[in-house]
Parts: sequence; C-alpha cells; structure tokens
Amino acid sequence: MRELTSFQNSAVFMLGNEAIVRAALESGVQFVSAYPGTPSSEIIDRMYEIRRETGVRVEYATNEKVSMETAAAVATCGARSLCSMKHVGLNVAADAFMTLAYVGVKAGMVIVTADDPSLHSSQNEQDNRFYARMALVPMLEPATPQEAYIMTKAAFDLSERYGVPCIVRTTTRVNHARGIVRVGDYQPPQDTLGIKGSFVKDPFRYVVVPMVGRRLRMELLKRLEKLEEETELSPFQSVKGDGKLGIITSGISVLYVEDALRDLNMIDRVKILKLGMTFPLPKSLIKNFLKTVESVLIVEELEPYLEEAVRAIAQEAGWMGKIAGKDYIPRAFELNVPLVRTAISKFCNAPYKPRYEAIPADTLPSDLPQRPPNLCPGCPHRTTYYEVKTVFGQEAIYPTDIGCYTLGLLPPLSMADFLICMGSSVSTAGGFSIAQDKPVVAFIGDSTFLHAGIPGLINSAFHNHRFLLVILDNYTTAMTGHQPHPAASMTREGLCEPKVKIEEIAKASGARRVEIVNPIQVKKTIDVLKSVYEDLGKDAGVYVVISRSPCPLLERRVIKKPQKVFFQVDESCDGCGRCLEELACPAFYRENSRVQINRLFCIGCTVCAQICRSVKPVRLS
Repeated sequence: MRELTSFQNSAVFMLGNEAIVRAALESGVQFVSAYPGTPSSEIIDRMYEIRRETGVRVEYATNEKVSMETAAAVATCGARSLCSMKHVGLNVAADAFMTLAYVGVKAGMVIVTADDPSLHSSQNEQDNRFYARMALVPMLEPATPQEAYIMTKAAFDLSERYGVPCIVRTTTRVNHARGIVRVGDYQPPQDTLGIKGSFVKDPFRYVVVPMVGRRLRMELLKRLEKLEEETELSPFQSVKGDGKLGIITSGISVLYVEDALRDLNMIDRVKILKLGMTFPLPKSLIKNFLKTVESVLIVEELEPYLEEAVRAIAQEAGWMGKIAGKDYIPRAFELNVPLVRTAISKFCNAPYKPRYEAIPADTLPSDLPQRPPNLCPGCPHRTTYYEVKTVFGQEAIYPTDIGCYTLGLLPPLSMADFLICMGSSVSTAGGFSIAQDKPVVAFIGDSTFLHAGIPGLINSAFHNHRFLLVILDNYTTAMTGHQPHPAASMTREGLCEPKVKIEEIAKASGARRVEIVNPIQVKKTIDVLKSVYEDLGKDAGVYVVISRSPCPLLERRVIKKPQKVFFQVDESCDGCGRCLEELACPAFYRENSRVQINRLFCIGCTVCAQICRSVKPVRLS
C-alpha cells in the first residue's frame, strides 16, 4: 500500500477503490467508516491498513446505517468524513441518509455507493442513482479509476460548499478496474492525535422534529436550485464528436460507447454527451445537446434513469427527434462493448459484421460447464450443516443469511430455503415458525448477527416464536476479506479479546436456551443439537446454538497456523460415498469405485475421520 501515501504528483497504477482512498487522503479526510461489502470492500480495507501513518480514524461499522450516522456526526463537527458501502448497504442506511440530506453537514462528507450490475456478489442489482434523486443530494459517476480519484476530491468540495453529503456512485467495473491514476500531493499529518472538530449546538437544525423538518425541507429545495446551476457548469459534463446522431451516457458506459464507436468507424460521426454529475441533471445542457442532433440513443446500465429524464426534458423543450434507450440497450445485467456496439449499429443502421456475436447473459446456454460456488475445504460451516441435518433432517425449514453460509444452498448440502437480505434469517424464521408446523432452523454468521440479526432475535424472543437459531461464529467477516468485528477474537492483526460476547447478547435478547459448540467435535455437537431439538418440541421460544470455530483461511493466512496432519482414505473404503453425499468436502473425489482425498486441498480438520473409519491421518513432518 506504499503507493497510497508515498507517491507524489506522479502516475500510479491503482485499483478504482484505491484511487478513491488516495483522493480522500488528499482531501483531508479524518474519519472513514464502513461495513464491508463487495465491490466496495477495498476502500475500508486500504484505509484500515494505512490508518496509523495517515492519522485517519478508520472504523469497521456493525452496519451501513451505523457507519453513515457516525460519519455524519463527524462531518457535522467540521471534520471531513467518508462512508462506503455496496448498493444494498444504502438500503440499510437509507433511514439515516434521507434525513441527513435535510440536516446537512458542516464539513465535506462523501458517500460511496457501489452498484453491482450482473449481481456478481449480491442478491439484487438495484440502481442507486434513484437514491440521489429521492434524497435530492448531488451525485457523481466516475467511469475510470482516474475519474474515481478526481470525482472523490470534487465530491468533498461539493459537499462542503453546499453543506450536504455527496454521493460517488460507482459500479463493479470501476471499483475493481486498474488503471493509471495521476495523483497529486499528499503529506501525512505530523500530528495524528485524532479528529479535530467541534460541535455547535443548534437543536432547531439538528433535532428533526416536524416543525424543524418542514423548514429544512424548504432549505433542501433551495439548495437543489443552486445545485442545478452547478451541474450545468460542472467540468464532468462534456460534449465531443460531431454528427446528427447523439449518444447520452454516463459512468462505465462511456467507455463501452467509445470502444464500440471505434469498432464501427463512427467515432467522428456521432456526438456524445458524457454526464459525470448525474444528479441533478443539467437540463439546459441536455436541451442544447438535443437541438444539435436528430436522434439520440441513451446508453446506460440497469434502469432507464437517464432515458426517462431525457424524454421529459425533450418534451419540455419541444424537441421532436427520436429518443431510444432500453429498446436497444438491455435493462438487466452489465453492458459490454459487443452489446453496445450491436445497439448502436441497429439504432443508426450502420452495417457491421461482428467477428463474433454478443451473447446476452440471460441467453447463455444451460449446458456450459458449471462452477458452483462452494464452501472451502475444512470450513466449519460445512460441518455444522452436516450436524444440523443429521439431527433435524431434510424436512426442516432452513432460512439462511448473507455470508459464506449462503453457499450451503446447493446440493448435496441444501441447507438454505429462504433469504432476502442481511439479518432476514432470524425474522423470517419467526414467521415460518408461526405459519407452519415443521421445525425451523435459521443460520446467520457472527458479523451478520451483529449487523442486523439482533433486532430479529429480540422480536422473536418477545413473541415466543419457536425455532433454533444457529450462529456460525468463525471469528471474522470472512466473505468480504476477513475484516474484524466487535465479537471477533481473531482480527487481522492476531488474537485479542472480543469486545462483546454473542452468547451474552443472545441471553439478554431473550433466548430461551443458549449453547456453544465446536462443530469440529462432531459427536459432541450432535448430542447438543439433539438435546435442543428435544427441548424445542416441548416449549416455544428461540433456542440459540453458537457454532464456534475459526475460519481456516483466516488461521492460515493471517496468524499463520501450521498444519499438522492431512488425511487419506485407506484400503478399507467400500465406496459407499456417504462422505461425498453428506459432507461433500471439495477435497473428496471419486477414483474408480473408491473415494480419495486431494492432498493439496485437505487442511487436516479431522471431520471426515470422525465420520468414516476408512479415513486416516498422516502426520506432517
């Protein structure tokens, strides 16, 4: 991470998320908070890694709402702050976000929200541009790592000048793209003793009771009028090219358009309006652009956010040209150059014979080789699933949650029956328990439990719902890169005492019974689960089993725990395949009629040896 702090006024090869970090540092950010979520996680991770040398206070928050509220308080005290999140994280933070737009900030506050077209690692592909329009806060949309850098700096300035948080809306291809970024000057502060700010009491501004909210609403609308003037002159809006065919685009789609036009030899025959500040939209600029063309194609990913606005602006201006958008550009999933090239070719009747046809993601043939997502070899979650299924069977209802354990969805594990969002496993388990008669076992991870699971547990305990909640505690936020959380005793820097204990939270939340098991001890865990199952049949209530075992990847990569044994199958294997069908560790494979263990995959967890007598350990020298 040396390039984030040491390079001065030079060109650096950076990830888009790293460019945002560097820009925040140069902008004098004093506080950064986030709950990790792909594709935004590297922002908080890089900030955390350099926090000591930069003096920036960096906090992994328990959820996005908490991160935004904390960052808002810091910005209200006159210190610049940043919070980042994946797109669905803004749903969690929306309650705070909407009113924060009213209250405003004293120093610059940037909200990075990273959309995930094509759902590479998300449960939906919502378009967060609408959040800016709903909250009436300015929004910038970078297309490259260089623009992510420039726009983040501009966002701090914009936020501070207008006293309102500013959104930097990215997408996966911008967050995770690498490119040359020309950075400016940055000198870490000599004094790194914390945030320097002050809070001036003004309850009739900061306490949003209805009478205050009504006045702030009017101030928000007046601020919007000034922002509408700002966006007309923004350096991030640009027009280039010439011709009677126009294209309006923004974000990563800008690059697809430029590449497609080069392929079509039309780069000089099309006029492009590139929008970098996409809320508020520059109405006058768009009107003037329309007057210079006869038809316009809107190229944008996901929803017709720009298209609908341009149609309204055209109608207001009395422009009678042709407007096209989603009738040529797919509404679902990511765009790419072939898709955009095909759309432009059809829209302007430009003959083009592609070397290969673009294949929309929703028309991919179903017989392609599958690479299903899978839990890692030796993952304790897999063992927990095996143990729970052994006791509760396949007929039980298994609500699950966001995290590694979602990977229990596919056969042969098949331990995920319902999932909608972070924390939903607990609340929906309560609903399932009162709506049908089968046993209900909900799964949630340790970090997710702290993020959004606790309110559901309190609610279900209060209403005496009847289900088992299994908290899969692997000491870390594993899926997003092993970030720490308040109940993690193993951080990226080694072992430490957890600040909160999940078992105490569960008891205080009203759980009828709380047990802690180590899933690697198979027989002991199954015995506890049988006992809980028996109690569950007698009395209603929420029963909690904390299945606690560290993530093996964390142990090996972070604290360098050595492996002592690996396992192999001896000659007594009768080829029954139970290990493949019930445990399904990726280290197993079948060779002829016998099951074998891939030595390179085996991490020596011992679980398979507890299930099958044909599996024997081999000590490593």
